[in-house]
Amino acid sequence: MSNAKHAFPEFTEHRIKHHGAGVYVRDFPGRGPAFVVLHGFPDNSRIYDDVIPHLARAGRRIVAMDFLGFGASDKPVGANYSFAQQLGDLEAVVDALKLDKIIPVGHDAGGPAAINFALKHPGRTVAAILMNAFYGDAPGLRVPELIEIFSNKKLEALHRHFLASPQQFAWLLEFQRERMKTILKETQRAHYSEFLGPIIDHNFRQQPSAGPAFAQMTYQLTDEIAANTARLPELRRSDVPLLLIWGKADPYLHVSIAEHMRSQAQIAALHVLEAGHWPQIDAAAEVARIMQSRW
Repeated sequence: MSNAKHAFPEFTEHRIKHHGAGVYVRDFPGRGPAFVVLHGFPDNSRIYDDVIPHLARAGRRIVAMDFLGFGASDKPVGANYSFAQQLGDLEAVVDALKLDKIIPVGHDAGGPAAINFALKHPGRTVAAILMNAFYGDAPGLRVPELIEIFSNKKLEALHRHFLASPQQFAWLLEFQRERMKTILKETQRAHYSEFLGPIIDHNFRQQPSAGPAFAQMTYQLTDEIAANTARLPELRRSDVPLLLIWGKADPYLHVSIAEHMRSQAQIAALHVLEAGHWPQIDAAAEVARIMQSRW
């Protein structure tokens, strides 16, 4: 449940089939092209629960989905997770809900699905929005230590060891959590602990856990960045507008990444906020205002 002052808006739940499993979706009614919000590696769609009420009160439609393997979506035993599968999750949701045109909103590792949907389906994409996300290679690109460990293919045995030990994996998460909070304002640090921490913890403590999906997705990180780097000429040719909303207190995916992304798009705008890696949590009202200011 969100910490927003107003009651959390009503929504319809769906479980949409893709690859024989159910993608969990919350569909908030409203007008205009739907904002389809996409999460990253360690969390799920609940990271948007502070910004959703602002958008809903403005009458906008929001579709919040958990990628397979994360959050409330199915986590089949032995499933193979990939960035291509996540793009397919998004396509399945758009088709099942009969969404004519959408605005995909990618945060963190949700960035590739948002951009690649726009490139593959330009006629169904009004615009794409990225928040402290990555796509292709960029000057100064740096990922958190937790992601660095799990994306290093030479450390696969260590990955399995951490995932087999909930206590040691929890220690890694706590280390990363403290690193992410280092340059936040005090109120943002408190909200991070009260709101975001439990979302991430539950993602991994629930059974079945998001651990397998997290491990597989991070393992493919460098390959996905290389593949998307090869797609940059296609991005440069695209006339789908790109809106970048960035927290400048992110110690990893800093503003230079957003500036590089802006330079790769024909139509792009960048808004830099007093926020960290999750601007939709640290500056929810401002993020909502920017999201709906153009479309």
